[in-house]
Amino acid sequence: MPGMKAHVWVMLKSTVLDPQGQTIHHALSSLGYTKIHGVRQGKFFVLELNGMSQDDAKKQVEKIAREVLTNPVIEEFRYEIVS
Repeated sequence: MPGMKAHVWVMLKSTVLDPQGQTIHHALSSLGYTKIHGVRQGKFFVLELNGMSQDDAKKQVEKIAREVLTNPVIEEFRYEIVS
């Protein structure tokens, strides 16, 4: 099967304070970007997948994201499988 990629985004839950996002927001405001209401920062991962079906890829990526890439207490994730 041709190789696929998975894009995984990990963000702090909206209920968790994001000090880096606040710092970026303050910097943007001081540079004149006053219409930006808020900033949340996160992590982005690209996983290269080979030799598995779309369903297997989804199952593995979800398990990896949940068990390895995120701290489920404070973070949430979303992913997509791309060709």
